[in-house]
Amino acid sequence: MVEYEIIEAKEIKFGRNNFIEVARKKAISEQGENEFISISRGYYLEDGKRKWKASIALPKEKEKREEIAKLIMEL
Repeated sequence: MVEYEIIEAKEIKFGRNNFIEVARKKAISEQGENEFISISRGYYLEDGKRKWKASIALPKEKEKREEIAKLIMEL
């Protein structure tokens, strides 16, 4: 079983009730721990709760994240 710990998260709202959450997380299992960055897209329910649609995990290595950010900025 894997447990996830959110170390830090920030949210960007867009559209009527959508958001993108960028978070630093830690996956914890019997085999050890693995830190990563997740980018998740979601929306707000009528009662204000958040519901997620999709997520992607990015590597924790700074060079790889910078390379991905550069590609995004170039599009």
